[in-house]
Amino acid sequence: MSVETYATTATEPSLVDLLDRLLGKGVVITGDVVISLADVDLVRIQLSAVIGSVRKEMGMYD
Repeated sequence: MSVETYATTATEPSLVDLLDRLLGKGVVITGDVVISLADVDLVRIQLSAVIGSVRKEMGMYD
């Protein structure tokens, strides 16, 4: 009697797969940067970025 075992490994997505998925649906990135001295805010920068596929927005998405 023999027992066969199969090893299953979880494959991690590559960087190209992640970028394709993110660009296909779109991503919004926001962040705040504050530079302060003695609890007094000297500089505040608020960042926002919208990243999406140009092909999808123009209706040329496959």
